[in-house]
Amino acid sequence: MVFRSLRRAALGVGGPAVDTVLDDPVCRPGESLAGAVHLTGGERDAEIERIVLTLVTRDGSGTRELGRHEPAGEFRLRAGQARAVPVTLALGLDTPITHVYGERVPGLAVGVRTELGVAFAHDPGDLDFVAVHPLPAEAAALEALRALGFRLNSADASQVFEFWVAPQYQAIATEVAVGFTTGAEFVELVLAGTARTRRDRGEQVDWAAEVDRLMRQIGQI
Repeated sequence: MVFRSLRRAALGVGGPAVDTVLDDPVCRPGESLAGAVHLTGGERDAEIERIVLTLVTRDGSGTRELGRHEPAGEFRLRAGQARAVPVTLALGLDTPITHVYGERVPGLAVGVRTELGVAFAHDPGDLDFVAVHPLPAEAAALEALRALGFRLNSADASQVFEFWVAPQYQAIATEVAVGFTTGAEFVELVLAGTARTRRDRGEQVDWAAEVDRLMRQIGQI
C-alpha cells in the first residue's frame, strides 16, 4: 500500500513543491517507516538547504518530538526537475500506540512532519499521520482486558490507557490506568501505577489471569 500526502507546499510564487510518500503508514513501535520525499522544481532553480523529517506525537497536552532524520544535505533543484529522496525513519519502542482494537484512540496521534529549507524561505511542514498498532504482546494484553469486560476510555502520549473497570471489579475501582513498558526482550504491564507484571515478549501468557491477579492485588493495597 502506498500512502501519499495531499500536501504540496510551494515556497513562494513559482517555488518548489514537496510531497511525502510513505510505503505504508501502518506500523508498530520498534519498526521503521520507509518512503520518499518527492520534490518538484518551480519556475527557477532553488538551493535546497535541508530536508528534515520529524516524528511527533500529539495529545491533549500538546505536541512532542519523538525522533528526527535528515535524509539529504544541500543540493540544487533545477527548475521543473523531479527528484525523489529515499527516507527511513526509525520508531522507538516507546512510540505511542494510536490504534487499539483496530480503531484510532481519540485525541492521540503520531505523524511525520516534512520540513523543507530553501535559501531565503522555509516550509514548516504539515503532519502526515501514521497508524501505530500495538506489538503482539501488548495487543494480547489489551485483548484480555476487553475479554474481561474492561472498556477503553482514553489514552495519552505517555502511553497510559484509561479503562472503565469490568463489572466484577467494581468493588475495587471504577477506572484504572493501564500502562506498558516495552524493551527489546520484555513487556511490562502496569495497572494503577503500582501493580505490575513483566514477561518475555515472545512468551505465551494468560493475560486475563495476570490482569485478574493484578486487580485483586490493587484491592489489597
